[in-house]
Amino acid sequence: MKFVSIIIGSKSDYEVMKECGKTLEKFGVPYELIVSSAHRSPERTKNYIKEAEERGAVVFIAAAGMAAHLAGAVAATTIKPVIGVPMSSSDLRGEDALLSTVMMPAGMPVATLAIGKAGAINSAYLAMQILAIDDDELKVKLTEDRLAKAKKVETDSAEIEVLISGR
Repeated sequence: MKFVSIIIGSKSDYEVMKECGKTLEKFGVPYELIVSSAHRSPERTKNYIKEAEERGAVVFIAAAGMAAHLAGAVAATTIKPVIGVPMSSSDLRGEDALLSTVMMPAGMPVATLAIGKAGAINSAYLAMQILAIDDDELKVKLTEDRLAKAKKVETDSAEIEVLISGR
């Protein structure tokens, strides 16, 4: 069975990354989430990636803060797509994690998203877009979601819009 693998660098990342899981659940996309660290448990990380691939992991999402080498460690271990989500876990508000995640050497890509909750949610959407390349049902669900978002903008605007005041 195809699934999305979410790896978080520490338990403290869970509060943000559970939003990724909720988004995948909303679309019926199977996923699993584990805690593993590029620095504190490198063998666990490496072994998990290989085992997850054998079980059907198609996309890896890696979330970490500070030095944030987790996404890079995952990218070094697999040729599957890797999505990095920087966590805001230091005095630098996640900017350190953003730079650590995005600055990968040529040939080791990590799709790096926004810091924190927006990145967590968008990582789920990007993973689903990758899966939808050959999953027509998921493609339809994502298209319907986009249409619903556009409709909500129109509805929100209709509730408050003023086109020319004073007439």
